[in-house]
Amino acid sequence: MKLLIIEDDKFISETIKEITQELFETEQAFDGEEGLFLAEQNIFDVIILDIMLPSMNGYDVLQNLRNKNISTPVIMLTAKGGIDDKIKGFKVGADDYLVKPFHREELLLRLEAIVRRAGGEFKENVLTFKELKMNLKSKTVHIREDLIKLNGKQFDLLEYLINNKNTILTKEQIFDRIWGFESDTSTTVVEVYASNLRKSLKSWSYDQYIKTFRGLGYMLSENGDENV
Repeated sequence: MKLLIIEDDKFISETIKEITQELFETEQAFDGEEGLFLAEQNIFDVIILDIMLPSMNGYDVLQNLRNKNISTPVIMLTAKGGIDDKIKGFKVGADDYLVKPFHREELLLRLEAIVRRAGGEFKENVLTFKELKMNLKSKTVHIREDLIKLNGKQFDLLEYLINNKNTILTKEQIFDRIWGFESDTSTTVVEVYASNLRKSLKSWSYDQYIKTFRGLGYMLSENGDENV
């Protein structure tokens, strides 16, 4: 899962990254504008957002995201503990509120609760799509009793598609999610891996469920419709 930390205090940001490293792949931003840019990519499972930030405060970052219909769960992180600050945060679309200093266990419990409410799961290691099962711990895929051999990025792509089934994912979203912002390759690699993933699933006719939206991206569709 992917976590975005928007926090200008580098010590706190690194502390959060260390605490969550077993659960999340982390991106960090150290001011509001950078954080907003990364969050707008809509590739994160949860965002930890400080309120007092350079260039743009956390309230404005969150308001911009919600105005663009980006519903990524957000934990507001701040030294402010007053009820008025909490009310303002919830009004602009925060999902939870954590006051600094915080305990490691409290942060992890709040992250787990938010991910569960958003439909994700920490403890469950199996994703399903029809008769296909992905074991996230063993990195194996089965359709019925048959083992499907997928390489690392193909596995990651299928996982991302299943977690967002019936939702169009742009090539840019897929690229940023799986290869990362700093990758020196290009988004054309997404087309190559999508094609290879289809080939790997073709013997079981599951290739039909990966729907291509030409010039846009891909969607895992339960209907297995024609490409458009």
